[in-house]
This record gives sequence, C-alpha cells and structure tokens, in this order.
Amino acid sequence: MTSAERREARYQRRIAERAAKRQNKLSQFDSFDRIADVDNLYAAFQKSKKGVSWKESVQRYDANALRNIVETQKMLLAGESVQRGFMEFDLNERGKTRHIKAVHIAERLVQKCLCDEVLVPILTNGLIYDNGASVKGKGVHFAIRRLITHLSKFYRQNGYSNEGYCLSIDFSKFFDSVDHNVLFQMLEKEIKDKRVLDLTKGFISVFGDGKSLGLGSQVSQVSAIYFPNRLDHYIKDFKGEKFCGRYMDDVYIISRSKDHLKLLLKEIEAICAELKITINKKKTQIVKLSSGMEFLKGRYILLPSGKVLRRPTKDSAKRMRRKLKKFKVFIDNGQMDYNDLRTAYQSWRGNYMRRFNAYFGVRHMDSLYNRLFIAEHIS
Repeated sequence: MTSAERREARYQRRIAERAAKRQNKLSQFDSFDRIADVDNLYAAFQKSKKGVSWKESVQRYDANALRNIVETQKMLLAGESVQRGFMEFDLNERGKTRHIKAVHIAERLVQKCLCDEVLVPILTNGLIYDNGASVKGKGVHFAIRRLITHLSKFYRQNGYSNEGYCLSIDFSKFFDSVDHNVLFQMLEKEIKDKRVLDLTKGFISVFGDGKSLGLGSQVSQVSAIYFPNRLDHYIKDFKGEKFCGRYMDDVYIISRSKDHLKLLLKEIEAICAELKITINKKKTQIVKLSSGMEFLKGRYILLPSGKVLRRPTKDSAKRMRRKLKKFKVFIDNGQMDYNDLRTAYQSWRGNYMRRFNAYFGVRHMDSLYNRLFIAEHIS
C-alpha cells in the first residue's frame, strides 16, 4: 500500500468514526416515544401557553389539561391526526405584510414536543456556528455580534485596512419557496424513526401542495433554519470562507476580492437551483465594506480605523414617523391609550435602536414624539 493509499484509508476511517460517534449521540433523540410521553407533552403545553394564556382556546384547554393531554397521547399512539386547522390573519412587520397561519393550542403543544425532543437536537447538531436564527442561545443580537466580529477580524487580517467587499444574499419569498420533496429527502437522512418522519411531514404538508412553509408553525421555523444547511457547509467547509454568516434568508460573505465573490455567487446560485431556492436579484449585491453593507435591517460600515459604524436603515425611521402620526390619530379617537403608545415607542427606541450608533436620530424622533403627545398630554 502506497503512502497516498494509507492517507486515504486513514481519512475514510476518521470519517466513519465521526459518523458513528454522531449517530450514537443523536440516536437517543430519534424516537417517537419521546413525543408520545405524557410528561414531555405536559412540559410542552406549559411552554406553549406562555404569552397566550389569555386566549379563550388556551384557557378551555388548560381547564382540563391532563385529560386533554392524555387524549392527545392516545391519538398520537393510534396514528391519528392531531391537526386542528389554522387561525389565519395578516401581520405587518417592518413594512411587510405577512400572512400568519396560527395553529390551535392542542396542535401547538405536539409541535413543541416534536421540536424540543427530536427535531431541534438532531437538526441543529449539524448547523454551522454562524447560523444564528431561532436557536437557543442565539438570535438577532448574536448574528449582529458575529458580523461585527467578522469585520474586525477581517480588518486585522487584511493588514489593518478596510479595503474589502461583502456579498449580501437574500432569498426571494424563502418560506413560500421551500420544496417539500427536497426537504423530506433531507429529513429522511437525519431521522430514521418512521413515525417521527410521518408526523413531521404531516405538519409540513398542510401548508401547500408540495411547496411552502407556513408562518406560525414551530416545525416550519425549524425546517426553514435547517433547509439551506447544505449551502452553509459548502461556503464554510468546502470554500473555506471564514467571514460569513446566515440569519434565516439573509446571508453575508466578506472577502478581499470582488471577483472572488462574483465567482462564488455563481456557485451558490447553482446549489440554490438544486435546492429550488430563488435568490432575490435586486437585494443580492456586492458592496464595498467602506461604503457599508446591510444585514438584518441595519447598515454596517468598516471605517479606516477598524471601528464598525452601525446605522439603522432609513426605512426604519420613516416607518416610525408614520407610526407615530397614526398613533396620534388613534389617541385622539380613543382607540389607543398612552400606556400602549409608550410601550410601542420604547420598544422601538430601546430594543431596536440601541443596536446602532444613532444618537441624533433618536433625539430627532424624541422631538417628534414630544411634539405629538407630551406637550398636549401635560396641558
């Protein structure tokens, strides 16, 4: 056996050992019994009702919680459907109207149990570290911190220069474009218990005829996080891109070379075609780091000093000004009280704007708020 053959054999043994170790680690979660366990279902119900315990449907279910959970367990063990239909409504979020299909509490607790006990431990185990969406211990603030870390590291490795580029990728109608057959093939590689697979597929199939994931379903949320995982590993592992991250359908890749990013974008488009994901051509662009890149409704500029200047998008300030003027009409008509107004404004001011270097922007918005509400309220 030649040295090259020995290296290849050693490499294949290591791959097999890692796969066996991973399978042994995750096999404990790949079981329908974890979902049909009464204790797990009850724990999932307690988590599911947080924030919605005021709803009449939740209160009715909670009045006979143990009996209802036992009935749910019997339906699961018998292979019967636990789906109860949707409560559909539109939600306007950051200037976009999203159609929400909320599930009944009886179904929500099963989805919660399925995700917490099986899907999340198995599917998130293979995610890259810089996938920050809806994973415990991560989120929007995590994704932004990682972006700033990547910009700072790039600055130091680039000879303390801010000369570089960022490829920003946005998927067009991401939830609506997820192909069920592609997703099911991916899930079948990760999950071996047929009853778990059938239950998961059932929760996904109701959202469209072979396509689409619905907003308002935790199974859809977990599936959407996992679905582009092949693309993440291609960028990180195969191409060796260190300075990249993804939050759901927003992707950024930082590099010294614009031409390199152009070639990489073509390769990414080919993988997205196989996954049947559509890239939004208008929002996908390559920009200079010194000019500023956009990510999660913020603009980040790498200065010559190495500092990362964080700015909110112009649209966010415009939307808030329009909201305050609408709130003024609601206050005058008695459709809104000052406590709700104060909560809405402080949410924007504290939770959103604190991410950015926007002292004067906040002061200007405070002035508008005071002119509209404070002076009149005091008088």
